[in-house]
Amino acid sequence: MKNLFLVLPLFSIVAYGCLPSPGKISPPPQSDSTNKTAKSEIHKKIPVASAATILSRKEVPILCYHQIRDWKSTDSKRAKDYIVPVSNFKEQMKWLADSGYHTISPDQLYEYLNTGKELPAKPVMLTFDDTDEDQYTIALPELNKYGFKGVFFIMTVSLGRPRYMDREQVKQLSDQGHTIGSHTWDHHDVNHYTDNDWIRQIEKPTKDLEQITGKKIEYFAYPFGLWNPQAIPQLKDRGFIAAFQLSAKRDQQDPLYTIRRIIVPGSWSTSTMFRAMHNSFH
Repeated sequence: MKNLFLVLPLFSIVAYGCLPSPGKISPPPQSDSTNKTAKSEIHKKIPVASAATILSRKEVPILCYHQIRDWKSTDSKRAKDYIVPVSNFKEQMKWLADSGYHTISPDQLYEYLNTGKELPAKPVMLTFDDTDEDQYTIALPELNKYGFKGVFFIMTVSLGRPRYMDREQVKQLSDQGHTIGSHTWDHHDVNHYTDNDWIRQIEKPTKDLEQITGKKIEYFAYPFGLWNPQAIPQLKDRGFIAAFQLSAKRDQQDPLYTIRRIIVPGSWSTSTMFRAMHNSFH
């Protein structure tokens, strides 16, 4: 029972989802065939370890944020699971810095999981989903204050829309050393994809992000944190070297494609977040 408080918020978060506001949006054009992406430089240099070896490594705490703003009277209880008030976020970042935590990149995590290369003391990964503009206007200055780097999983349908980041902001994040990852075109659950969806939701948005950043996009976050074994070869074929879910059990054959994270609900105090970091990752 002691970990029940960690589980309950995630059920409501997964059920609620995090789509942009509805509107008439034309999907990106479809392609007749899948474009296989060449292996990245890090993938060429670092041999992939066995699943047993990767699973034996101590997990790194990975936090997932969505909106960072103060609550409004119109926010539902469920919505508040996604919305971290500004003062809470600032306090959490200060606590991480004061406690000696160091943010790591997905590349560092990838190398550690495959080779055991030592990470900085008290490693943590800060991830941000769904392209909300407050991640740029509010979260980024706090990250910069402490020399932290984040991982931003971008849903490309949102780019340039009200309340979301635009292409130039995403490029600036990348240029400043933050990692840009793919979070599909419009946040559809991979469990429901047909053949064309892998092109529309994964392949084309990823190429768009590569054009924006001028860098290879190698990391993916599953919408709603939901994955299935059928998605993994599709991601591999498109050049992804790792993928992030939420708190479900990791795949025993491909743990690199089911790396665990926890969402930080808006109701959590800093001390609750601290307990979650220590109780959720083993």
